[in-house]
Amino acid sequence: MFLQIHTLTSFAAALLNRDDAGLAKRIPFGNAERMRVSSQCLKKHWRDELHRRLALPKGIRSRMFFEREVWRRVVEAGVPENNATKLVTLLIGELISAKEDKNVVKGNKGAKAAAHPLHLKQPVLFGKPEADYFVGLILECNRTGENLEVILKESKKKIKAEKTNLRAMVKAAGINDLVAGIEGALFGRFVTSDILARPEAAVHVAHSFTVHPLQTEVDYFTVVDDLKEDLEHAGAAHAGDMELGAGLFYGYVVVDVPLLVSNLTGCHQSAWQTQPEETEEEARNVLERLIEAIATVSPGAKLGSTAPYTRAGFVLLESGRSQPRTLANAYLEALTAKGDIMQAAVDKLGSHAKELDEMYGQTETRFVASIKSTECLSGASKGTLAEAVQGALDTIWGKR
Repeated sequence: MFLQIHTLTSFAAALLNRDDAGLAKRIPFGNAERMRVSSQCLKKHWRDELHRRLALPKGIRSRMFFEREVWRRVVEAGVPENNATKLVTLLIGELISAKEDKNVVKGNKGAKAAAHPLHLKQPVLFGKPEADYFVGLILECNRTGENLEVILKESKKKIKAEKTNLRAMVKAAGINDLVAGIEGALFGRFVTSDILARPEAAVHVAHSFTVHPLQTEVDYFTVVDDLKEDLEHAGAAHAGDMELGAGLFYGYVVVDVPLLVSNLTGCHQSAWQTQPEETEEEARNVLERLIEAIATVSPGAKLGSTAPYTRAGFVLLESGRSQPRTLANAYLEALTAKGDIMQAAVDKLGSHAKELDEMYGQTETRFVASIKSTECLSGASKGTLAEAVQGALDTIWGKR
């Protein structure tokens, strides 16, 4: 069962997502170059909003996870620092392969030494329950003997013996929270270690892009020095420039609902519909908050000077069991910037959806919220965003 979320959102002068040169990100598509916002940027802002709205454990994405969340707590529990460092280093070597982090620790499967023995080269996502489990594991290993060599030997034996799915180990330890936090449940975590649970991404996010050609200009700005303004020929204290753009963006997100429920609860994907009522309520709550964030949360660099706060003018929700498909190709031929471009974009999307329906058959149930006419989307139930969300989720859980 999939939930597809299509949006059209218009932004005035803004710098939503910058590249390494400080310019607005862009992508060629169809017959024109477009401005775009990366999926990583979008997910970062949505995650921040979900943390404000959901009482679910937060993940920890950091290079310093093992130093700050594991080593520190082990030392505070009474393990000598030198012993703690060697034990945590051993744990890192078993959890993170050299392929995933080439500069993790000296002696870690042929990897080179990192600047700090407990720092990873790249940030890795862990959950609070995982930190609790790792700390408990090391403390238990530390109690096996006073000789460090014995401790390390027993620790390695224990770690290797428990190279099974961490989700099961954490649950066996009496921890029932989300293993990798809400981030892991939604957007996954990519690790190949046998011991680490690898939640696949249940939410798939496309880069959003403008439905019309790229439209940007360079904004030249100056800064006045208040203490020099009375001096003759004071001039500007600073001058600079930045690229600003405006546009109507198409966004596309897919949620694999059985996988999301599995990531949230630990159940098998095939059993997602047979979970307790409170599990369904939690999953629905997560989806409601996610859709709301997609429709209302604006990404944006230069927030203080552009205030890029807007809301989607069009949200189409599609639920069904068929393979998802984007409607981005509705804009292979870029729209021209004339007339009511939002209405033109809605009509173009509806026309493309109709073409796909005629070729493959309509297998999705559609709900739409829009500030524009949606007559082009025949069969779609139109209402407020809350009504559209309620309708889509009811069809997913078989209540309509």
